Amino acid sequence: MAPLTTDVVRCAWPGADPLYCAYHDEEWGTPERDARALWEKLVLDGFQAGLSWITILRKREAFRQAFRQFDPMTVARFDAADIDRLMADPGIVRARAKIAGAIGSAQAYLAMRDRGEDFADFIWGFVDGTPIQNTWTRRDQVPTQTPLSVEVSKALKARGFSFCGPVIVYAFLQATGVVNDHLESCFRHEACRRLGGS
Repeated sequence: MAPLTTDVVRCAWPGADPLYCAYHDEEWGTPERDARALWEKLVLDGFQAGLSWITILRKREAFRQAFRQFDPMTVARFDAADIDRLMADPGIVRARAKIAGAIGSAQAYLAMRDRGEDFADFIWGFVDGTPIQNTWTRRDQVPTQTPLSVEVSKALKARGFSFCGPVIVYAFLQATGVVNDHLESCFRHEACRRLGGS
């Protein structure tokens, strides 16, 4: 983890937590175009449902170990014994429905691939490959869902994904840089805009 940068203006939501600030400064809002990494983030956002993201972030390495580095081919083959193993793992969020949802989402991911539909191309196709650049000046202006997240959610569910409602999907789109929701005053706003090609 990089040293916490204290001499910059950032979005307020990470507070002073070093792990959360590092995530904000190095990952959140950075355009992610790797299909597997996008799928991992969607699965983790599904596990976040009803919880805070910092809870998932603190458990992320344990999740990666438990879910075999989020390799979709491996996760898609998880069986009842794997579910029992995961339910006994104190390092992750032990929710049977979410675990089953992750396995189902791996199977949906592979089904898309087998049809010639790349997951990254699918996600980025909703914005024609170019991130949406918002210009919020206050945190209370940032929505929790949008017509875009509703559209993406419906498309994911139609392909067999679960735990991907519009609010979860919007958090996913923000985190993966499909939408740049850093406040204009935040030092990462312009950096993410440039990374997005704007």
